[in-house]
Amino acid sequence: MNKTILITGSSTGLGHLTAKHFAKNGWNVAATMRSPEKETELNKIPNIKVIKLDITQPETIKLAMEESISAFGKIDVIVNNAGIGMYGALELTADTDIDKQYAVNVKGVINVIRTFLPHFREQRAGRFINIGSVMGLSTALPLGSLYNMSKFALEGLTEGLYFELKPLNIDLHLVEPGGFESNFGANITFSKSDTIKDYDIITSKVEATLNAAKKQGATANPMTVVNTIYDLASGKNKNFRTIVGKDAKTVLLLRKVLPIKNFLNLLGKKFTS
Repeated sequence: MNKTILITGSSTGLGHLTAKHFAKNGWNVAATMRSPEKETELNKIPNIKVIKLDITQPETIKLAMEESISAFGKIDVIVNNAGIGMYGALELTADTDIDKQYAVNVKGVINVIRTFLPHFREQRAGRFINIGSVMGLSTALPLGSLYNMSKFALEGLTEGLYFELKPLNIDLHLVEPGGFESNFGANITFSKSDTIKDYDIITSKVEATLNAAKKQGATANPMTVVNTIYDLASGKNKNFRTIVGKDAKTVLLLRKVLPIKNFLNLLGKKFTS
């Protein structure tokens, strides 16, 4: 019986690529997204089932689980991929955006894990692969305090769950990429103000950096992340935490060897001078 993987945020980018890669390698794939009616490619692949799921709406997660199990018999691996980024000066950020950052990147993952835990407990097997970021281990870009917060929280959540899920034969993994070619920029919101101009310079520089990273070849190939997910799902890679990308490894090395003030000043120099 082929194994089955469920992926959140499969409509575009990393989730979309991951769904196709697993299907190509013989897995059953539950490719979940908020608007499955807009999907035009994945639903043409025989061993992929496109399913509606909004990680901020627990009732849709339950329905997606039931539909996936009905289609494939069981779920073996969950990839918590869906996420958004709120960037900008904290002073300028609306309460609704702060709540949304937490609701998607943290509570959304919690919602998915809690929904699927009974299924994994019953079969005494299962694997959660949480897509974090180098920004969950260290800041790597100014104006990302809220995104940092959400990814730091994901680290703590995943580590904390290890102790209670290990006796149930439920595995946990964290994937922490640096920059890679994706449409994540389309899911980034920048906080700005028409009256407060003190943050304009750093905001424009950070925006320019993110826009430059969107260009093909400017950052890592997303297949490096997809291959990491595949190796974790198939058991080839058994690491709890996998850092992906030269830039991520460089940032974390600098964070380790430099005093925190030196590290932050080095990182922020090109954005503030």
